[in-house]
This record gives sequence, C-alpha cells and structure tokens, in this order.
Amino acid sequence: MSYRAWIDPEALAEAQATPGNVRQRLKRAMKALGQDPRPSRSKTLDWPPERFEPRRLRIGDWRIIYAVDDGLKWVWVLAVRKRPPYDYGDLAELLRRIK
Repeated sequence: MSYRAWIDPEALAEAQATPGNVRQRLKRAMKALGQDPRPSRSKTLDWPPERFEPRRLRIGDWRIIYAVDDGLKWVWVLAVRKRPPYDYGDLAELLRRIK
C-alpha cells in the first residue's frame, strides 16, 4: 500500500548535516517510508490518541521522527535527531506542524 510522503525541510537539512554514510542511509529510509510506513525497525511513540500515529525509525545512533495517517495515506517526516542526547522532548512541537 503506497502512502504520500512529505519531508519537512528542517528534517532534510538535519539529514544533510550528518556524516556521509549516515546521510545516505537516512535518505533511503525516509524515501522508503512511502512504501512501508511501519518498517520492522520502527516503533510507535507514546502519545495521546490523534488521527495520526507518531513513530520513530532507528538508523544507528540517529532517529527519524515521523507520523503516519492511515485515513489520508500520508507519512510526514518531521525531524532527524541523534540519540543520545535526544529525548523526544520536542515531540509535541513537532506534531503541531501537521495539525
């Protein structure tokens, strides 16, 4: 099942600022979310019920933060963060971008 994918310009800039080998893996993973919005390496993030499902995809020490809307068939890539130290503290702010 195919979804439309939207990558936030800030998330794209964050991916561009990563080391070369990681950058390519992040770009491939973000593009693939349109075909499979819930790959086996992804996890649902704890968040009160919404019309969309916030998720994260782990790529080494990096996380792709995104949301899936099954009703509209959309995937929104919101951010790319390094963990540690990232602790999902800005998740509410990121999710406000798609409301």
